[in-house]
Amino acid sequence: MKPVDMELPALRPFPRPPAGASSLRKYWRILRISLIERMVYRADFLIGTLLRFLPIVTTILLWEAIYAGSGKKSLAGFTRSDMIAYLLLVHVGRMFSSMPGLAAGIARDIREGTLKKYLLQPVHMVAYLVTYRAAHKAAYIVTSALPYAIVFWICRSYFPGWPDGLTMAVYLVALILAFFIGFLFEATIGMIGFWFLEVTSFLYVVGTIAFFVSGQMFPLDLLPPFWATLLKALPFQYLAYFPTAVVLGKIHGAALIWGLVGEVAWAVVLLGLACWLYRKGLERYSAYGG
Repeated sequence: MKPVDMELPALRPFPRPPAGASSLRKYWRILRISLIERMVYRADFLIGTLLRFLPIVTTILLWEAIYAGSGKKSLAGFTRSDMIAYLLLVHVGRMFSSMPGLAAGIARDIREGTLKKYLLQPVHMVAYLVTYRAAHKAAYIVTSALPYAIVFWICRSYFPGWPDGLTMAVYLVALILAFFIGFLFEATIGMIGFWFLEVTSFLYVVGTIAFFVSGQMFPLDLLPPFWATLLKALPFQYLAYFPTAVVLGKIHGAALIWGLVGEVAWAVVLLGLACWLYRKGLERYSAYGG
C-alpha cells in the first residue's frame, strides 16, 4: 500500500505559564547550561579569542600613517591618541553588541522547520535566545578580560587616563544596553525568514552597513555634519560609537543624559518590533513531520 502523506496542522505555541519564580528559574537553568556548553571546547574558544586581537596592530599602524600624512594634530576633535584609543575601545563595544550568526540562525530555524522546538516547549524564542547569548557573552568577556587588560596596558600611552566613577558607571550601562540593542536588531532582521526563503545575501548587506554606520571603522564625527547627525539619531551608534565616546569624555552633560534615554528607547522599540514580527510570522508558519 502506498503511504499517504499527512499534513500536520500549523503549530502554535503552548499557552505561556504565569510569570513568576518558576519562569525565572527556567531561564536561569538555560543560562547555566549555555555557559557549560560554551566552555566545552575551551582551547578552540581561547584561540579564537586571541586571534581577534591581530587587527589591532593594523589599526594602530594605519591611523599613525593617516595622521602623519595629513600633517594635522586633530581630526574632528580627535587627536592621534584619541583616535587610536577610540578604535581600541570599539573592540570592547563590539564584544558586547556583536551577535554573529544570530539572524542567520533564526532564519535557518524558520526555513528548516526547527523553529517548532520553541513552540513545543514552554519557552519564548526571544527570551530563550537572549538568555543563551548572555551566557556566551559572559564566557567571552571573562576569557578576554586578561588579554584586553594586557593590550590596553601596552597601549596605555594613547589613553588620557582613567575616567571618573560616574563616567565609568554610565559606560557600563551603555555597554549592557548595547548588548540588548545588538541582540534585538539581529533578532528583528532574522524574523524576515518568515516571509523570504533565502536571506543570506540580505543579512550580509545589512551587517556590512551596520558595521559602517555604527562607528566601528571610525568615529561618526569624521563624517559631514548632516550625515553624522542623521546616523546619531539611529540605533546603530549605540553598538560602538556612543559607549566609546562616553568613556573618552566626548559626550557629557545633557547630551549624555539624552544619549542614554535614546538608547533605552531604541531597546524598547526593537523589543516590541521583534516580538510583533515573531507573532505575525507564527500566523503564517507551518511545520511538517516530527
